[in-house]
Amino acid sequence: GTSLNTFQADGINNVFAYQAEAQQGGYVLGTIAALMSKSGVIGISGPVEAGGAKLYVDGFKTGAMAAKPDATVNVSYTGSFSDVSLMAAAAETHIAAGADMLTGSSQSVVGAIGIAKDKGAFWFGTQWDQTSLATSTVVASQVYDWPGVIKDIRASRKAGVLGNKSYTLTFKNAGLVIKYNDAVAVPAEVKAAADAAIKGISDGSVKPLP
Repeated sequence: GTSLNTFQADGINNVFAYQAEAQQGGYVLGTIAALMSKSGVIGISGPVEAGGAKLYVDGFKTGAMAAKPDATVNVSYTGSFSDVSLMAAAAETHIAAGADMLTGSSQSVVGAIGIAKDKGAFWFGTQWDQTSLATSTVVASQVYDWPGVIKDIRASRKAGVLGNKSYTLTFKNAGLVIKYNDAVAVPAEVKAAADAAIKGISDGSVKPLP
């Protein structure tokens, strides 16, 4: 995962690889966050500055700055995928700096979401629909939708292909989906901007990375 390398060059022929183009959903969620922000300050907390986590962080910042060029987007990395307390502390720091919109990546985001809920900030999720963690706090999530990949891997194996195939999850192939939380009101014009960003990313007219 998070790589398209199937290692065939190393003589390995039984690996399927995938990469979620997390910057795509990051860009769209960044667009929404910037347009909804009242303070103009957005906080992003990543685990490590690499792989899919960095793609998401970079995409979110790019989308936010494109939607509101005068926004302040503060980025931090905790150095850990699993340390909930570090992620919570990062959220505290962002809110203290004026952020009213927060996001982050990895399983440790439960800590940050708890802080956002307690402090009245909004949260944007990635990888899975995080609404159930805080129904009054999570605005929307980028969801990785796996059926297309899994079905093709199964069909390939039945046909005798045991690996050497790679997959990307994108908006264009429906591997990425933006899931809104119906309990949080998102203005129609903001959703329209998000839809335009998805269309632009899909047709290549919008670049989700700087």
